Amino acid sequence: MAWCMPLLASLLLLALAGVASADKAPESGFIVTGRVYCDPCRAGFETNVSKNVEGATVAMDCRPFGGGESKLKAEATTDNKGWYKIEIDQDHQDEICEVVLTKSPDASCAEIEEFRDRARVPLTSNNGMKQQGTRFANPIAFFPKEPRKECGGILQAYDLKDAPENP
Repeated sequence: MAWCMPLLASLLLLALAGVASADKAPESGFIVTGRVYCDPCRAGFETNVSKNVEGATVAMDCRPFGGGESKLKAEATTDNKGWYKIEIDQDHQDEICEVVLTKSPDASCAEIEEFRDRARVPLTSNNGMKQQGTRFANPIAFFPKEPRKECGGILQAYDLKDAPENP
């Protein structure tokens, strides 16, 4: 039993080192993270043929609730798994903030559809969430000009009988 104590102490130190080295939000800000993918079926959701997009550019856009000019513009590029990370240095309680698709590195999957090109993210600490400054945006997608031929069968497998024809 005495041999367990050094092992447990070592595991605890490793866990603490991992927590200390994790990405931390700026003291009074946030880290926004999310993923970009290619939707080859133009389904509006991920399917088994969707692919992550490496090298895509996204922008954070914050504007007042009543309309007007953007108060914040920040950009990020996705990694090899399609994930991006944007550091925001302040609270944006009185603004609507969205991550917006900007540019795809893949010409065959570069269409941007209005209203499907963004993910809204609350950037305030005054909203009842305890996330230590990290905000996760919904995945957003680029589209090809035409869906792939096999997409009809793929989408039938999702049994979308009750889905509206035009989202």
